[in-house]
Amino acid sequence: MNFKTWIATAAGLMLAVGASAQADKELRVGVVGSLSGVYGVGGKQMQNGINAFLKLNGDEVAGRKITLIYRDTGGPNPDSAKRAAQELIARDKVEVLAGFDFTPSALAVAPLSAQAKVPMIVMNAATSIIPTKSPYIVRSSFTTAQTSFPLGQWAYKQGLKNVYITVADFAPGHEAALWFKKSFEAAGGKIAGELALPVTNFDYAPFLQRVKDAKPDAVFAFLPVGEPVILYYKAWADRGLGAAGIKLISPEGWVDSDVLRAAGPAAVGAVSTGFYTPSHDSKRNKAFIGAYQSVAGGQMDANYLAVGAFDGMAVLYEALKKTKGVSDGDTLVAAMKGLTLDSPRGPMSIDAETRDVVNTVYVRRVELVKGVPTAVEFDKFDAVKDMGKPAQ
Repeated sequence: MNFKTWIATAAGLMLAVGASAQADKELRVGVVGSLSGVYGVGGKQMQNGINAFLKLNGDEVAGRKITLIYRDTGGPNPDSAKRAAQELIARDKVEVLAGFDFTPSALAVAPLSAQAKVPMIVMNAATSIIPTKSPYIVRSSFTTAQTSFPLGQWAYKQGLKNVYITVADFAPGHEAALWFKKSFEAAGGKIAGELALPVTNFDYAPFLQRVKDAKPDAVFAFLPVGEPVILYYKAWADRGLGAAGIKLISPEGWVDSDVLRAAGPAAVGAVSTGFYTPSHDSKRNKAFIGAYQSVAGGQMDANYLAVGAFDGMAVLYEALKKTKGVSDGDTLVAAMKGLTLDSPRGPMSIDAETRDVVNTVYVRRVELVKGVPTAVEFDKFDAVKDMGKPAQ
């Protein structure tokens, strides 16, 4: 063996030993999200989605023991999210950050991810620009553009020519409105009016009366998941918009089983686009729902937030399998790029260029199924990429 060959062999052995040593270590994942307050239900959905994944797949992968450390932001609080991420990186020595149910929180943490070279798996926050703020961000959920743009195309084809827009007054709401308008107006539709709804005041009746008076063909609505959507459905029925022949259309977040059950008949007839429907008929979804019900103890039904978290863990596990347990930021993110997964939502992948998710967008209608309001898929758009980034 000549000297050069010996050096190469020794270097290879050192790398192999290093990788093996790393693979024997615990891998800490810091999860940042809302676990308390009005928006705590969303954080709990993510936590249940993570636990459902662990129930089906275990807490070890590629020789690494996965340990989760949670930090509560109490809602869309960028300062709290930043402090939590700083503590997780500096004190808890996490190698991966995950969670992020709100865009302001994700944007606040992005510079820390870039500086520390810590991968950041965004499991919900849906504003298109987020992955552009750090080369270490990978998103496993969806974007508002991804579900709003196809809805504009679909609405016009259904003969809805005049639409009023009502969205929550925060970045995702305005982005949803932007991309719905782009496709709807390009098709020939007209916007009857726009209203920005308060994020913390859920009395929608006065706003919906103004909408009803405008007599549009339909209303496009976007709100944070949970109680705001329930109250909007009820105000919609109380003000008689459906009875007046006005259609309600919305992007992701309006067909959670818990929400539809609480809203009751008020939700029947509403149409939405989204990446995950609880009634989606597949073996993978049935296995996910079974695991979710087990970890949630029957207290909640799975929704899209849970699936974004479930798939975020799947992205992490598949990447670790590719790297054989090596978890430095550059190696791990490189392994995440281009991944394809069989998700409870259906087929999905991580775009190798944008590090964003590519998936089917389904069109769902709320119908009474055995007396229970249920979202039923009846149309779809295949392999939809986020179209929001070129506009940034």
